Amino acid sequence: MQEVLNDLFDYSNLKIFQYVEGFKFSLDSILLAEYVKTTSKTKNILDLCSGNASIPLILSTKTKAYIDAFEIQESIYNLAKKSILYNKLENQITIYNSDIKEIDNYKKNKKYDIITCNPPYFKVENNSHVNYLEVLSIARHEIKINLEEIFLLASSHLDDKGEFYMVHRASRLDEVIITANKYNLNVKNVELIKTKEDSKPYIILVRCIKNSKLGIKINNEKNIDNLTTYQGLFKEDL
Repeated sequence: MQEVLNDLFDYSNLKIFQYVEGFKFSLDSILLAEYVKTTSKTKNILDLCSGNASIPLILSTKTKAYIDAFEIQESIYNLAKKSILYNKLENQITIYNSDIKEIDNYKKNKKYDIITCNPPYFKVENNSHVNYLEVLSIARHEIKINLEEIFLLASSHLDDKGEFYMVHRASRLDEVIITANKYNLNVKNVELIKTKEDSKPYIILVRCIKNSKLGIKINNEKNIDNLTTYQGLFKEDL
């Protein structure tokens, strides 16, 4: 597939390699990266299901923390690697072409202050409409990893009181909360995102803290209808 070098949304100082037709970064990832809160104490970040590294690239503008990222698909990993090198961020961001379930082969005893994930949104069922392009079907559907496996991995590699940030479909909020609590990643904040003023929430941004007390704060709904003109930026549009 033909590659193109684009601006990373309105981060004019960042460039990102993408395919002209096929895999592109999504607005979901941008919203998640902007949702993450870092401090001077943030030293290590892990990004799961990293795609072409849009989240690590944006996070590099917010923190000097070291960022590890995992992407299972070799062709997408290659795009991410090129973007990291092009932006001269190889000393801050390291991406691995590996199934994140194999993370212990690389980072067995490492704990992170923050873990982020823009996971596949859809379960694979008999009536699932799986994209004919494999790179897109793996990005959208739980073919290689599911929600519970992601929470298990995040809990295993987060430091105590570490934070886990996820973007997901609003329709799976109940499952997200139940699964998070199962692995001691109690949901502390939820932000509802909708694409039109009169529409229902489309996606959710979730912040969890490992081994925290129960209690969720629901933030005000965010309307992003002014951004929907960016065709193809939503993961659901892939």
